[in-house]
Amino acid sequence: MPGEKQSAVQYYVGVDVGSASVRAALVDALGTVVAHAERPIQVWEPRPDHYEQSSADIWAACCSVTKEVVRGVDASQIRGLGFDATCSLVVVDKQFHPLAVNSEGQNHRNVIMWMDHRAVSQVQHINATQHRVLNYVGGAMSVEMQPPKLLWIKENLPESWEKAGCFFDLPDFLSWKATGVTARSLCTVVCKWTYTSDRGWDDSFWKMIGLEDLVKDKYEKIGNHVLSPGEAVGKGLTPDAARDLGLPEGIAVAASLIDAHAGGLGVIGADVKGHNLPCENQPITSRVAMICGTSSCHMGVSETPIFVPGVWGPYFSAMVPGLWLNEGGQSATGKLIDHVVRGHVTFPELEAKAAASAHSIYTYLNSHLDLIKKSLPVGFLTVDLHVWPDFHGNRSPLTDLTLKGMVVGLTLSRGLDELALIYLATIQAIALGTRHILEVMQAAGHDISTLFLCGGLSKNPLFVQMHADITGKPVVLSKEVESVLVGAAILGACASGDFASIQEAMAKMGKIGRVVQPNHEHKRFYDKKYEVFLKLVEHQREYRSIMNSL
Repeated sequence: MPGEKQSAVQYYVGVDVGSASVRAALVDALGTVVAHAERPIQVWEPRPDHYEQSSADIWAACCSVTKEVVRGVDASQIRGLGFDATCSLVVVDKQFHPLAVNSEGQNHRNVIMWMDHRAVSQVQHINATQHRVLNYVGGAMSVEMQPPKLLWIKENLPESWEKAGCFFDLPDFLSWKATGVTARSLCTVVCKWTYTSDRGWDDSFWKMIGLEDLVKDKYEKIGNHVLSPGEAVGKGLTPDAARDLGLPEGIAVAASLIDAHAGGLGVIGADVKGHNLPCENQPITSRVAMICGTSSCHMGVSETPIFVPGVWGPYFSAMVPGLWLNEGGQSATGKLIDHVVRGHVTFPELEAKAAASAHSIYTYLNSHLDLIKKSLPVGFLTVDLHVWPDFHGNRSPLTDLTLKGMVVGLTLSRGLDELALIYLATIQAIALGTRHILEVMQAAGHDISTLFLCGGLSKNPLFVQMHADITGKPVVLSKEVESVLVGAAILGACASGDFASIQEAMAKMGKIGRVVQPNHEHKRFYDKKYEVFLKLVEHQREYRSIMNSL
């Protein structure tokens, strides 16, 4: 914690709600994280593809971690508060009490998580309309966005639909809890709800898909007051929220961001001078921020709108004010790696050996790969083992949620070597998926030279190196590992008025830690891997076509 000599330092609190935990950080004006706390939150999976949470549980965790990071700090030094969260759907009644999103009537389970895929038929119905708003989500809406989830509630839970007073994106729910103001962030409503910064809501879309009730009340339930990310909300922290969070009443609270966008904010604007990077002296549009945790998001900005097939956007001012955002993504990355490793028959042996060596299971696997590679580069170990990573459908650039995962090259061996190899092949598949997204973005008009990585997977050196080698682009890692929290704190800093703009705060609070260069000698191998990668999805579609002809 800061000592007496730093008593004049100004601090900002960033709160990040991820899929499985809530984190908070106390961040200074130079972007240094001086205190950090984390608490798990509950996830219910009542049936396949249904994932639910509790807004009360999430808020309690926000309060707990915030109190922890500000303990012992002079309250007068804390200038602002920013939230980011997953783009999950929160449902409350007209008195703002939690409302069930499940057939069991469990009101405390009032959040449909971002990764919930229950609304498959609803999103198919929406995409069949070919409405013009779909042009701004890559041509097809994702089941992870909010309109199909709203339609699912109306069709399957009519009682909850009638009782509902507000439908919030989770980041907006948090700013409402803190301020009592129901304003929505431009980031959430543009990226997940079809709002546009120039035209607002499109009445014809909601009427066409069967949600005309939202139009009748002038969008009161989904938001008719929209603020730019980082803009101060209301009069700041309410007395109740201040008590809950352990913060001073009235401090500035920022309009929030989706978690991936906060990560992008925390890394993409960093000063790169002196690092010999191709993006030096180039506009920020030459960079892509990749936020990689449970899932991964690929955030690229442009000065003019670029329409990329299968990639969300273009969204104006949804992350960096004044710039258009395109957002590619992979629905399961960290979750996929965990699924593959923990589901392997040799996992108990791995877990025991990792514990005995006082290493994480992934550090142990990386070391084991170094042992078995012999004279080969590590990546070349998968010459006969290939993975298609869409175990939870494809978000970008194929926008096909019905795609399944594939593994080609399995043998009867079942030891630790085989577990390490399937782990490596899975990481490579995720990186090949990133290459696929980047190539589609570049074909549409983006000029991308450098990747900026943050999130939990960026802590894994194998994951980082594979992304550099497979994309052929240098990877920049931020000085602060918790870039998402820095992004949330940047919002609070802007709301406080201490910075003139988001861009100024990004430049001063985002710092480069390390650069990982691609090994260009391995290019031919990964070009061949990429050929195989694209063949895998061709084959999947071919055999599905054969079976569908029955």
